[in-house]
Amino acid sequence: MLWLGWMLLPVKLGAFFDARDFPAIRRRFHTWIWLYRVHLFAYVVMLMAFVALASLLHETAPRVLLWPAVTVLAVASIVAALAHAFYYHFGAWGAIEMARRSDAEVQAHVNSLTIPTEYATCLVRFGRVFFGLGQVVLAIATWNSMPFWLVAATFVLGIAAMTITMAFPDSLDYYIPIFHLNALWLAAVGVMLLAKSA
Repeated sequence: MLWLGWMLLPVKLGAFFDARDFPAIRRRFHTWIWLYRVHLFAYVVMLMAFVALASLLHETAPRVLLWPAVTVLAVASIVAALAHAFYYHFGAWGAIEMARRSDAEVQAHVNSLTIPTEYATCLVRFGRVFFGLGQVVLAIATWNSMPFWLVAATFVLGIAAMTITMAFPDSLDYYIPIFHLNALWLAAVGVMLLAKSA
């Protein structure tokens, strides 16, 4: 859901809004709205999956690390959802409100979004860094209860997410490969969960 919702979006917004975003969203408005909703909904599903993971592994993994890891992953997921909800709301609202405005009015609207967007990018970074931290702690907590390759992938992805986000805070696009790999990681964790619960 997380990956497909994002990949199928007909218009992908950058870190900051551009005047061309609103007419592009308007042209595929309903498709854009529904796919963005799928993407946002996936963050809540992720939270549920992490709680399920902790519930299944709480007897086999060190609980003193497992539950904090899951808590940080859950909080990071909600913070990321809030950041994306900002782009979703102002993208949809701007597409409607700017429909009959002049280019100058649209540009003025885009300029007015600069400061709130700075806060949204901060939430994006927060979500990415703390998701990575949760992954690192999860890897340590589950080293003897998950397959080694999955533990190693969890640890490496967590370190990579934190490093890239903190080293290049103004280059949010550098995180895109991590996003794709995390989607694959989530699928692998889901398969492992199903196998354990079967």
